[in-house]
Amino acid sequence: MKVRGAAGAGRHAAGRPEDCPMMFRSLKTFISTLVEHDRQAPAVGKLQLATAALLTRIATVHNEMSQARRAKLHAVLRSHFDLDDPATAMLLEESAAVDRAAVDLYHFTRQLNQLLNDESRRRLVRMMWEVVYADGKVNEIEDNIIWRVADLLGVTTRQRVELRQQIAPDRVGLLVGIASRHFHQGVAAPAVIKSS
Repeated sequence: MKVRGAAGAGRHAAGRPEDCPMMFRSLKTFISTLVEHDRQAPAVGKLQLATAALLTRIATVHNEMSQARRAKLHAVLRSHFDLDDPATAMLLEESAAVDRAAVDLYHFTRQLNQLLNDESRRRLVRMMWEVVYADGKVNEIEDNIIWRVADLLGVTTRQRVELRQQIAPDRVGLLVGIASRHFHQGVAAPAVIKSS
C-alpha cells in the first residue's frame, strides 16, 4: 500500500510534462523583466544625473548656492526620483562634478529631450523655478537661463510663465505691477504703429 503525503504530491505535480511549458514561461518572464530593468537602469541614471546637474547649474549661477536653494534642490530631487537622503546626496555630488565639466546647457537638454516626454519636460522647468525661488531671489540671469532651457526642451513661453506663476504667483504679479507702473509713467513708452 502506497501512502502519499503532501511532499510526494508536490513532487509528482511539479514533474508532470504538461507543467513544464508554464514553468518555462514564468522563468522567461522573470528573466525578461531583469534584462529590461538592466536596460532601463542606465537611462534612469542618465536622467537623474542630467536633471540634477541642470538644477545645480541654475542654483549656482552666482557660484555659491544659498542654504535655502541647497535644501530645496535636495528636497526636489529626493521627491521627484523617490530617493533616500544618502542617494540624493550622492546624486548632488555627482551632478556638481558634471556641471563643472559641462560647457553649455545643450549638453544637458539634449540628453533630457531623448529621455523625457512633454509633461516631464514641463515638470523639469517647474523644478527649476522651485529651486531659484527657494531663497526668494531671482535675477535676470537666472530668468534668462530658465528661458533658454525651456526653449531647448520645447516648453513654450506661455507654459514657462504659467509654471513660474504656479511657484511664485505673488512675485510674478509684483513684477507685472512694477512693469505696468513704469510703463504708465512713461519710462517704457511703446512704439505706436498705426494700421492703414
